[in-house]
Amino acid sequence: MTSHNITVTKDAQAYLRDLLSKQDADGIGVRIFVERPGTPHAECCMAYCPAGEEEEGDVKFEYDGFHAWIEGKSLPYLEDAVIDFKKDSMGGQLSFRAPKSRVPDIGPDATLEEKIHHILYSEINPHLASHGGSVQLLELTDDNMAVLEFGGGCQGCAAVEVTLRHGVEKTLLEKLPELSGVKDTTDHSVTDNAYY
Repeated sequence: MTSHNITVTKDAQAYLRDLLSKQDADGIGVRIFVERPGTPHAECCMAYCPAGEEEEGDVKFEYDGFHAWIEGKSLPYLEDAVIDFKKDSMGGQLSFRAPKSRVPDIGPDATLEEKIHHILYSEINPHLASHGGSVQLLELTDDNMAVLEFGGGCQGCAAVEVTLRHGVEKTLLEKLPELSGVKDTTDHSVTDNAYY
């Protein structure tokens, strides 16, 4: 069954229907959402959703014998997702493949945060990866300051200040004039994996 390009296989539906029937709650369904969508750390999640606990913006999909609430803002990241269930000696496992969960969805309505993720993921990290490094957005402050964290070979690297100011910050500020600045929270005193 497909809804909004999310496929829940017959085996997965049977498994979820059985699982939900054992819960002692009327009208319980599942809620599907993506944590940290549009980043390399995106994770697809599914949780029990008792009646009335869905969140504003969630979209309801009816399946055979149960329903699923899909977080509205996760929908673009769940396009072409497949939820399947495979039996094995331990009983079985639910698998969740969402090829677009890690790809930033940059539409005309993208938030500043999504735009930063997109630039870091598509332009900046491929360059840093050649030195075994990476950078990710930790938070966007109320005054539009991007707080970044460097990892891998960038952490503790003597050149990270140059990389931040001349590479990362320059690129972000050129492409996103609404940003007020860029701040690095990484502790560069840790030099265990630093690249020189």
